[in-house]
Amino acid sequence: MTTNNKNIDKQGKKLLNVPNLRFPEFEGEWEKMKLKDVCSFFSGGTPSSTNKSYYDGDIPFIRSGEIGAGSTELFLSELGLNNSSAKIVEVGDLLLALYGATSGQIAISKIKGAINQAILCIRSSHNNVFFKSTWEKRVGKILQAFLQGGQGNLSAEIVKSLTFYFPKMQEQNKIAYLISLIEERIATQNRIIEKYESLIKGITQKVYKHPSAKKVLLKELLSERKEKNKNLFPVYSVSVSEGVVNQIEYLGRSFSAADTSNYNVAHWGDVIYTKSPTGEFPFGIIKRSDIETEVAVSPLYGVYKPVSINVAIYLHYYFYSPINAKNYLHKLIQKGAKNTINITNQRFLENYIPVPNGEILSTFVKLIGDIAAKLKIEQSILDKLQKQKKYLLMQMFI
Repeated sequence: MTTNNKNIDKQGKKLLNVPNLRFPEFEGEWEKMKLKDVCSFFSGGTPSSTNKSYYDGDIPFIRSGEIGAGSTELFLSELGLNNSSAKIVEVGDLLLALYGATSGQIAISKIKGAINQAILCIRSSHNNVFFKSTWEKRVGKILQAFLQGGQGNLSAEIVKSLTFYFPKMQEQNKIAYLISLIEERIATQNRIIEKYESLIKGITQKVYKHPSAKKVLLKELLSERKEKNKNLFPVYSVSVSEGVVNQIEYLGRSFSAADTSNYNVAHWGDVIYTKSPTGEFPFGIIKRSDIETEVAVSPLYGVYKPVSINVAIYLHYYFYSPINAKNYLHKLIQKGAKNTINITNQRFLENYIPVPNGEILSTFVKLIGDIAAKLKIEQSILDKLQKQKKYLLMQMFI
């Protein structure tokens, strides 16, 4: 039996507005509601940046990348707040990022502060953790529907038009409590990972500032590998957080050309440089490949063979620091280049970095290897927790 009625399944049974997974003490359908009927909304604004008296006050100024943070980079004065469209949100308010790279991200505010026009504050009588969770379940489809090809922005009008399903408050609260427990565990796991990452940065800094360290021209440590992808190895990319990653597995799709035979080949241990700017790395990212087989990378990437594996590991962690990467690469940018990063593969090698003696380097590699192994375990635990949360979002919400 087939039907065009969306509320009837293939067997002709009525589909109820209930989740797949539910606490046994609750029954009855969830109520379908348009957000404009159950929520209130407002956005803020930005005081003129040319008026210095509007800033450096006591009011945290929350921007879209800081909606879930416990602090802000900028602060407004009372004068700035009163002479702009910036509006105050309270601790516990729901904040939704409307624009740019963070579009669609939602968080419960941890601070009282002012918001700009790129943030939508959402208030309702519903449980905010429940609301945030049901948004997180559906955000992918929302962005796909309204931001074609990843372009464009959300708006208050779009959000108001959306329809969500809500159970009675007692059920909302119980679901929210479970989700909160998992989110707290994820937050704890993130703090554990941050401590390991901070330890790695601290040890690396001590090593390259060691009295035995001498400035060495990078071309004495690396040589450009000019091998082309004639064997058609799978295409990999470079990520700030994950290093060298398979495009399809990490990004969900391949962005490579149909013919990848002109792509560069990277071997295990090779150092790879991509000019693509991102966040704290405005002149590109430098990573060592720990992929055990040969892989292909974009012809725009530079691939370099190290004189030893110890050197490759040291360089990987030296350039793990955004400051080190920025300072090294900035000196290599060709004069006259505007809005582009013009560093040829050979020119990449024409600057100096501090390198400790062999004994210190060997000690560093062993110590950092032990810490990195522990970090990998903690990251796998985080991955499992995030998958567990994702499963619950898919099963416990409509």
